[in-house]
Amino acid sequence: MLAADRDGFVDRHELWGEAEHAAAAQIRRVIDERGIEMIRVAFVDQHGTLRGKTLVGDGLWSGLRGGCRVPSSLVLKDTSGKSVYPVFSHDAGTGVEGLGGAGDLVLVPDPKTFRVLPWAPNTGWVLCDVHFPDGRPVGFSTRRIFREALDGLAARGYGATIGVELEFHVFRLAEPALEDKNVAAPGRPGAAPVLTPTTRGAQLLRQEDLDSLDDLVQALSAGLLAIDLPLRSLELEFGPSQLELTLAPRPGLEAADDVVLARMAVRQICRRHGYLATFMCRPAGADTVSSGWHLHQSLVDLETGGNAFIPREGGTLLSTAGQRYLGGLLRHASAAAVFTTPSINGYKRYRPFTLAPDRICWGIDNKGAMVRVVGGADDPATRLENRSGEPAANPYLYMASQIASGMAGIDGELDPGEPTEDPYVADVKLLPASLMEALDALRADDIFAAAWGQEIIDWILTLKSSEVQRYLADVSGWEQREYLGLP
Repeated sequence: MLAADRDGFVDRHELWGEAEHAAAAQIRRVIDERGIEMIRVAFVDQHGTLRGKTLVGDGLWSGLRGGCRVPSSLVLKDTSGKSVYPVFSHDAGTGVEGLGGAGDLVLVPDPKTFRVLPWAPNTGWVLCDVHFPDGRPVGFSTRRIFREALDGLAARGYGATIGVELEFHVFRLAEPALEDKNVAAPGRPGAAPVLTPTTRGAQLLRQEDLDSLDDLVQALSAGLLAIDLPLRSLELEFGPSQLELTLAPRPGLEAADDVVLARMAVRQICRRHGYLATFMCRPAGADTVSSGWHLHQSLVDLETGGNAFIPREGGTLLSTAGQRYLGGLLRHASAAAVFTTPSINGYKRYRPFTLAPDRICWGIDNKGAMVRVVGGADDPATRLENRSGEPAANPYLYMASQIASGMAGIDGELDPGEPTEDPYVADVKLLPASLMEALDALRADDIFAAAWGQEIIDWILTLKSSEVQRYLADVSGWEQREYLGLP
C-alpha cells in the first residue's frame, strides 16, 4: 500500500496488521488490472444474514481503507427486520455505549476475504468487521465473538479445524416477478414466492436426477471454485429439490467465512438461472425433507501441529481431550441448540429415523446420533460430527457454541458415557422440541455467558424471544384448517 493511503479510519485506529495492508495492496492491483467498478462490502448480522453497501467510483478505495458507515440498529433487529430494542434511546436499552439513536457503526473490510464475483460483472466483494466510530470493536459482531473464542482456544494451546456439509433446497421460480403480496414490512414478511420442485426426491445420490440439473450444477461448481472455496462435492440429497455441498476442513475462522460466502454464492447463482435456493430447514411443500448442517470438528495441538483428538494408545476412539470435549458437546447441547438451530422451523427436523438426531447421544460412525465419532488411533482425520445443526445457522455462533461447550467439557473432565448402538431408542435426554425450549435451556446454562459475556446472551435471548412472540401471535394455516369449522 502506498504511504499516502495510510490515512483513513483503519490506520488511525491501527485496525490492520502488515498482512492486511499487503492484502489491501493486492486488492488495489486487482481493481486496476481487472477493471473492478463496484465492491460489495458486507458484514454478517446476528442471524447470519449479509448486510452492507456497494462502493462505486471514488468510494471504491476510500471505503476500503476508511470504512463504510451503517446504522447501529442493524444489530438490534429480529429475523423480520423489526427493531426489537428502543433504538433511539441513549444506549438502545442494551447497556452498551454507542448503540443509541440508530447512530453509525463502521464496517472495516478484512482485505484477506476479498473476492471477484464471477457472476456479477466487474464486481468485487469483501467481508467486514464492525466498529464504533471511535474505533472500539462492536461486541454484538458475531464474527468477533467467534474470533475471540478462537483466541481463547489458542491461549489454551489449541486451534480448531472444521469441515462442513451443508444441505439446501433449490426450487424453480413459478413467479419470477415481485408482486404487491410479496412486499414486506418490519415484523411482517411478505408472501413467499410460488415455487415448483426441481427433482422428484426419494432417490439418494441418484445420478440421473442430479444430471437433470446439470446446467445449474455446472454453474454452481464453477462459481464456488472461482471464489476459492474448498468445494469437495455437490450431491443429490434424499428429499425432492434437495442438494448438498461439502467443503474441505479449514481453520476455524476461514471455515466460518467459507460458509458465509458459499451460501451467498449459491443463492445469487441460482437466482440468475431462474431458481430460488433456500437454506431454510424445512420449506413447505409435498414431502419436503428437512435440511441439516453437519459440522465436523477437531482440535489441533498448536505445539505439535497434530490432531488433539487422536488417542495415543489403541483401544479407544478418542484421546482424553477428545472424550471430554465430546462430553461437553452432549452436556450443553440443549442450550447450544439456540445457536445450532436458531429458527423456529429448524426444530421440525428433530424426528426419529430420518438421518437427523432427536436426542442427545453419540455413536461410532452412526448417522442417527447427534454426535458421530469418526476415526481412531491411526486416522489423522479423527473428528466429531455434530449433526444437530440447521443450514440457516449463523456460522460464527454455531462454531463458537461448539468451542464453548467442548472446552467446558475439557475443564469439567466430563465423561461422554458409552456410545449408543440404536440412537432413536436410547434412554437419554431428547433435544429441545422447540426454539422456546432451547431458549429456556440457554437461560439455565451459564457456560455461554461465562465464555462470551452476559450481555451477549441477553442480546440473543431478546432477539429470539421477539421472533417467538411474533410466531405465537400469528394465526397459521394449520389453525385455520383445524378449528374454523369447530365446534
